[in-house]
Amino acid sequence: MMIVELIDGDDFRERLVALGIHIPAGACPESCARLARRCVLEGGVSGLAELVGELEGKREIMLPSVRQALETHLLPLVR
Repeated sequence: MMIVELIDGDDFRERLVALGIHIPAGACPESCARLARRCVLEGGVSGLAELVGELEGKREIMLPSVRQALETHLLPLVR
């Protein structure tokens, strides 16, 4: 039996924080994506396009709330 680690809100937040985006602990995926979008619009975030591409490739193991936040707020920025 194979066990897969899902990408949840905490994983999503940690990946964005690793790019230098300040996101409060416990922020929901929607808030995380909004804060990341604001940072991009204010001056850019190095590595965000790569992260979004990586996460898009893992849609099947992403929680719906993370997928929705990604698609709504970040995917349009990197297309």
